[in-house]
Amino acid sequence: MSDLRTPEVEDLLRVFAALDDEDVIFSLLEDLFTIREIKETSQRLAVARQLDAGKSYSAIEEATGASATTIARVSKCLSYGAGGYNAALNVLDDAEKKRR
Repeated sequence: MSDLRTPEVEDLLRVFAALDDEDVIFSLLEDLFTIREIKETSQRLAVARQLDAGKSYSAIEEATGASATTIARVSKCLSYGAGGYNAALNVLDDAEKKRR
């Protein structure tokens, strides 16, 4: 287990895993994070989607406003990270398929 997975982090994970109402989750995000942190985190997910779709760094930078450094960091996580972005992209893909 990573040093980051403290009992407090485990509690946060349990809370997120138990919530299934997007409005309640959003309320929690608003209480936990600054507006900037929410925007930056959601921007990284948008970057991951575009990288997964094969977009170039310059196209992603233009579309999302993310810096080349952020894009490179997300790219590295997609390739060598813990798999969180890939799991999130699968959730988004499944949701998109259900909407069709």
